[in-house]
Amino acid sequence: MTSRSAASHTVWAQTPERSNILMMRIMTWVSLRMGRRVGRAALHPITAYFLLFAPASRRASFNYLKRVLGRPPRWRDQYRHFFTFAATVHDRVYLVNRRFDLFDVEVHGEDMLHQLLAGGKGVVLMGAHLGSFEVIRALGRNGPYPRIAMVMHEENAQKINTMLAAINPEAMQDIIGLGHADSMLKVWAHLEKGAAIGILADRTARDDILCPVPVLGARANLPRGPFRMAAMLQRPVIFMTGLYLGGNRYAIHFDPVVDFSAVARGQRDAALEMAITRYAALLDQYCREAPYNWFNFFDFWQVPASTSP
Repeated sequence: MTSRSAASHTVWAQTPERSNILMMRIMTWVSLRMGRRVGRAALHPITAYFLLFAPASRRASFNYLKRVLGRPPRWRDQYRHFFTFAATVHDRVYLVNRRFDLFDVEVHGEDMLHQLLAGGKGVVLMGAHLGSFEVIRALGRNGPYPRIAMVMHEENAQKINTMLAAINPEAMQDIIGLGHADSMLKVWAHLEKGAAIGILADRTARDDILCPVPVLGARANLPRGPFRMAAMLQRPVIFMTGLYLGGNRYAIHFDPVVDFSAVARGQRDAALEMAITRYAALLDQYCREAPYNWFNFFDFWQVPASTSP
């Protein structure tokens, strides 16, 4: 089921960042002082700009929407896709600044999550670039949930921290960057407190074993690393997604994937393969339920440049 990528950088990692920190600071100032409605008005020209002048992202959007919708997407489908992404990025301004009163958020699977957290083991939340992970992290800043520390590769952590610093520097404390000598110790310490860590497990930024699994009717290559880390830490794994439903509405879903704390060492490899298959099935399910929430604007189904069996 597995193959190893020979390339140290994937297509998504080579895609240049189009975010502008100065623009983010301006948008933050306007949005917080003039309100969400005024801030959202600026999203339409921003969406139009990217739709017109980002051909690679537009092509990736077209190919994805064709898969998930089962038909060639129309122009308005792609506009809605880009606008949904812009809307969730814009809402980060309010979520990071604790303006939870602006949103109507429904949570599914919270009883199961509370039950696992009550066991004191800590939980690994596996998400994807599907919907908003910021609305999920907001749960830990408001209500009966622990703070969720996002774990990501160092280069991504630096980008996110730069963006969060432009919005609210306080939010930077919830990011754990991988690649340091003490990274895994920080992850382990956070879990030992009975808290949760979050990982977006649909991309890899370095050499990793890739697992080919079906997503939307075709083979996608998912990284094995995040699941291997959860297996080593012997923690329960929960799929998470915060789907944007339009307006000010979000739906957060938590679904069980695997409990590695209950898996014997000799059965760990088999459980890991089953966990990746289960994760892919949930990814497929929620893409179909909320198709415009997919924010991988590159060829997700690309075959690695060089693989070995």
